[in-house]
Parts: sequence; C-alpha cells; structure tokens
Amino acid sequence: MNTTSPLAVSDEEIFAAHLGGKLSSALKAPLDTERALSIAYTPGVAQVSRAIAADHTLASRYTWANRLVAVVSDGSAVLGLGDIGAAASLPVMEGKSALFKAFADLDSIPIVLDTKDPDEIVETLVRLRPTFGAVNLEDISAPRCFEIERRLIEALDCPVMHDDQHGTAIVVLAALLGAAKVVDREIPSLRVVVAGAGAAGVACAKILIAAGVSDITLLDSQGIIYKGRDKLNASKAEMAEVSNPRGLKGGLAEALAGADVFLGLSGGVVPAELIDTMAPNSIVFALSNPDPEIHPGEARHHAAVVATGRSDFPNQINNVLAFPGVFRGALDAGARRITEQMKVAAAHAIHGVLGDDLSPEKIVPSALDTRVAPAVAQAVAAASGV
Repeated sequence: MNTTSPLAVSDEEIFAAHLGGKLSSALKAPLDTERALSIAYTPGVAQVSRAIAADHTLASRYTWANRLVAVVSDGSAVLGLGDIGAAASLPVMEGKSALFKAFADLDSIPIVLDTKDPDEIVETLVRLRPTFGAVNLEDISAPRCFEIERRLIEALDCPVMHDDQHGTAIVVLAALLGAAKVVDREIPSLRVVVAGAGAAGVACAKILIAAGVSDITLLDSQGIIYKGRDKLNASKAEMAEVSNPRGLKGGLAEALAGADVFLGLSGGVVPAELIDTMAPNSIVFALSNPDPEIHPGEARHHAAVVATGRSDFPNQINNVLAFPGVFRGALDAGARRITEQMKVAAAHAIHGVLGDDLSPEKIVPSALDTRVAPAVAQAVAAASGV
C-alpha cells in the first residue's frame, strides 16, 4: 500500500515548526504605561477580585474562564501512536488548541495528566473547574474514556466532550448524509457495518442510530456483536441491545454481505472481495490512519463513494470540521451539556455547507473551509435549547 503523501514535508521542517511549542499567550491590550499596569494588575485587579468573591457569576464576565477550553489527555490512545504517555502527547494537545483558535477563535489550554486512573483524572478536572469553561477530552483509551466522560458530564456544570468519540461521529454522519445523497438513498434505508467497537465506533453507531439508521451491525476483534455474546464490556453490551436487528453472527464476511455502508475504525484490513459482496452503489469509509482498511484506489473499483481519514485522498473525515464549531456553539449558548441533538445538528450543518455541490469525491467540505465552524456553531447553539 502506498502511504506516501504528496504533501510530505521533511523532518527538519516538522521539528522546526514545533520548536518551543506551537502556542503562546497574547495580551488583549498593551501594558506599556504605569496606568495600564495599575489597571491590569495591582492595585486595580483587586477591585475585580473582590467583586468576583462577592458574586462568583461575575467570573464569566471579567475572566477568560467561561470561554476557555481545556484540552485534556493522559496520552493513552494517541492517534496512530497508541499509549505514548502524557509528555509525548503534549504536542498533539498543543495542536488541538491551535485549531480551536484558528477555526473558532476560542482560547484553550492543553492539559496532560500523568495518570491513567479515572478517579484521579476526574478529581483533577473538578478541582480545576474555576479555570475553564469547557473540557475537550482527547486520546484517552477505551473503555476508560466512556467512564471518564460520563463522570465529568455529571460532575461539571460545563460542556464536556471526548472528541475521539463524538467529533468523529459528527463528521461521519455529515459524510454519510452527503454520500447518501450522491447515491440517491435515504439514511433510514441504509444497512451499515461498523468495524471497530472502541470509542469512535460506539459513538458513530449511536449518532447514526439517532439520525435514523435502524440496521447497524458492529464488530470487534472477536466478530459481530450480538445479544448474549460472551465477554462483552459494558459499552459493547449496551450496543448489543440496540444494534444487529437481524441477529447476525460470525465475522466481517457475514456482516458485509448485502450491506450498503462499511465504516472502518478498527485498524484492520478488509479484502476487496468482501467489499464486492456489498450492495450496489455501496459506500466505504475506511478511516484507519495512516493505513486505511482498504486502499481507496482499490475500494473505488467496488464502491460508489469512498472516504478516508487522510488528507491526501478525497473525502477526508477530519474532526476539525466538528469540534471547533461544536464548542463555540455550546459556549455561545451558555449550554451546560453537549447533547445528542446538538451533535446531530452539527452534522447537518457540516453537510449543509456544500449544498448541492456534491459529488462522489466531495461529500464533505474541506477541513480548511472557513464556512464550516460558524455554521456548526450556529446550529449547535440553536439546538441547545438554551
């Protein structure tokens, strides 16, 4: 498989761009006079601190906390790299913070925690709550990520989202809306196979079900997930109750026969002959990085629409289409939660940016399309009900 990108850059250029990190803080006003200094710091700042001490709600007006996103990771499941630890994950979190600023004009702080204990992670973020207004969880391994996200949503009075789960799911739904329109199908009529039942796979299945897909089959390393299968963890057992309506058993061959959509999130390999057993005008999303489950060039011989997670092939499923606008919309609305309705609204907003400008090689906007984040923010805020 050829994985060389036409956008390839040298190691020297990469390391030079990361020298000293990718982030810095900036002043909103210059501190170039004694008067300015006395207003921004002592003695003027004491008046603001006293006011907040008397009325804690004023912190949202006179500090950056309510507009600040904490990008949090333990480095246990970094895309393409695995469990590399907190320090090694920091460049990724810095990059995520840079994307928040570039696409949604939101300030954010990368926070990497040198622990994998869910109790410690939750307690740390609860104690840090006065510092930030939202939490973007990133690159935390399954199944711990499900527990950590759930507990933080319950404990914090601000938006919390694990982007590996829900950012992926939002963009997958947006891409499927586009692909379905290209092949002239309705979302509820599609038979969908999801290979990979980790964080992203489960979240994708849930949002597709919320969007109207009624026939969805999930697979893990042991094969098709079904009711009563041995040794299912809590998240897989939950999905067994709401998926696989035909009671399929077996492996990928049994799942793909006659299916309309393949969604790959497993890092495995899918033989072309199995794609060939899918229904006519099939849709293949081979999203594993850096090596898709099937090379897109080969998949196009068998499928009508093909997408990957890579930037050097058409139809890149890139989370940057979702998370900046989702958090911006939630914060603009003053929402305390990011609901399933808000995620579905985000997917429809991404899809709506292209309008009728769709083709088999253009089912989602470019990751650099500046129309996307404002559209998503507006849709998310409207769907928040606040």
